[in-house]
Amino acid sequence: MPDLEQRIAHLETQLIFLEDTVSSLDVALAHQQQQVIELKSENRLLHQQLKEQGTRLDSVDQVDNTPPPHY
Repeated sequence: MPDLEQRIAHLETQLIFLEDTVSSLDVALAHQQQQVIELKSENRLLHQQLKEQGTRLDSVDQVDNTPPPHY
């Protein structure tokens, strides 16, 4: 019987470590999900800024493509 008790104690110890690991991984996953949300938001903002810059450059190019008055 002592062997059985030792095996049960060993399994209980392993279970405690597994539960701690799962809890740690859950916290890490939640943190990573928050980072992904923030990065997506920043990416959308940068994409919008690039589109605005492109629009501004297009309007500047149209003005610069006109020939000077002496031609």
